[in-house]
Amino acid sequence: MVFSPLFRRTLILGLLAGGEVRAHASEQGFVLLLPTGHYIAGGVVAVALTVAVLVLLPGRAFAALVRPHALWPALPGAVPWVTGWLSAAALAGLVWIGAEGPTDPLRNPLPLAVWTLWWVGLVSLQGLLGDFWRYLDPLAGPAALIRRAAGWRTPFRLPRRFAGVVAPVLFLGLVGFLLADPTPTDPGRLARLVAFYVVASLCLTLLFGPRWRVTGEVVTVLMRLYGRVGLIGRRGGRVALGLWGWRLIARPAVTGGQALFILFLLGSGSFDGLNETFWWFGLIGVNPLDFPGRSALMGETLAGLFAFNAGLLACFAGAVWAGERLAGGGPGFRAAFRMLAPSILPIALGYHLGHYLTAFLVDAQYALAAVSDPLGRGDDLLGLGRFYVTTGFFNTQDSVRAIWLAQAGAVVAGHVLAVLVAHGLALRLHPDPRRAALSQAPLAVFMVLYTLFGLWLLASPRG
Repeated sequence: MVFSPLFRRTLILGLLAGGEVRAHASEQGFVLLLPTGHYIAGGVVAVALTVAVLVLLPGRAFAALVRPHALWPALPGAVPWVTGWLSAAALAGLVWIGAEGPTDPLRNPLPLAVWTLWWVGLVSLQGLLGDFWRYLDPLAGPAALIRRAAGWRTPFRLPRRFAGVVAPVLFLGLVGFLLADPTPTDPGRLARLVAFYVVASLCLTLLFGPRWRVTGEVVTVLMRLYGRVGLIGRRGGRVALGLWGWRLIARPAVTGGQALFILFLLGSGSFDGLNETFWWFGLIGVNPLDFPGRSALMGETLAGLFAFNAGLLACFAGAVWAGERLAGGGPGFRAAFRMLAPSILPIALGYHLGHYLTAFLVDAQYALAAVSDPLGRGDDLLGLGRFYVTTGFFNTQDSVRAIWLAQAGAVVAGHVLAVLVAHGLALRLHPDPRRAALSQAPLAVFMVLYTLFGLWLLASPRG
């Protein structure tokens, strides 16, 4: 692989420079030495071949591929209520520790629980396994109590148009806070924000009823959407196991707001990687070796986040529109947009896994140490003894190669699954296989090109 003089000089300076670095970028010097160009080409070819195979695959074979298998009866409905109260107690304890515990975000359990265990770990498991969040949701128990206290009657009715917009907007706000705010991990500040969010969500549940939680409450919407990608789900009152994404094909209908939310999931995750690249720093006129700090780039970061999501939305909408024009005789652009949007979820999940893997490998160790000593008093509740966080797996080319291939594999697998889901959804829109193939063609091109973009992000020099 040939590198430009700028890349070579930056690599040498980066290896010689001292000081603290971000864990998920510290292995990038070795990544630049890997034959990433070959891996990227292989990933793009794999996605393109998947498109070709699915076009030629008989309908019965495809149906058998995505058919789930029933396992056992579903758990009683009271279980989430009980586990929800336990999670609520745990969250209350974390908020208290965030306010009263250590001020170091790498020693206080609250920032690590929010940004590492939940945002990276639980969101990833939700997408891989299925909707287990319904048993961990800390608002489930209190919200059920509020509904009972209100007698299932609420004073206001949530307008449909407002409900469709509020969750995507809140999600962009959450990502904007994570990417642009100077101190998103400050324990005391985060404790106040989490407490405010919980109280506000419960008050809105009291005002608008359970509809608020499934349409406007951003965490619930996020987890429910990702839960539809996982291996395990409910079917006919029983727990069923199938290929990743089988629920997206079996129950494809989403609202316009949910479709928008799905596009923002992918766009925000992709921009989280893009804004670390040398390309982005060059675009906004910043020297990555003389980073001015997050507070100096808040405007550029937020503008880039919104612009990238708008561009992605336009590209996806254009691909759907072109596909419907090619196929002809379908239900129309709006119905096709809502039907095909869930096919983006596996891509968003794959990039979520790939992008945050290295950060999780390090920060999960800090989380373990913080749980063992939550108040920073030298306790050892887990019996870890003298525990040291290690980043040694970033120091050898072989281990970095394994990590990078795992990241790239997650991105490619997400796109392969997305192509499969899009094929199943296209057959629902157009039962005629020929029309379905025509309608899927522009979206397949979009997914192949996005594979190239996602892998390029993983391989690009970052500051």
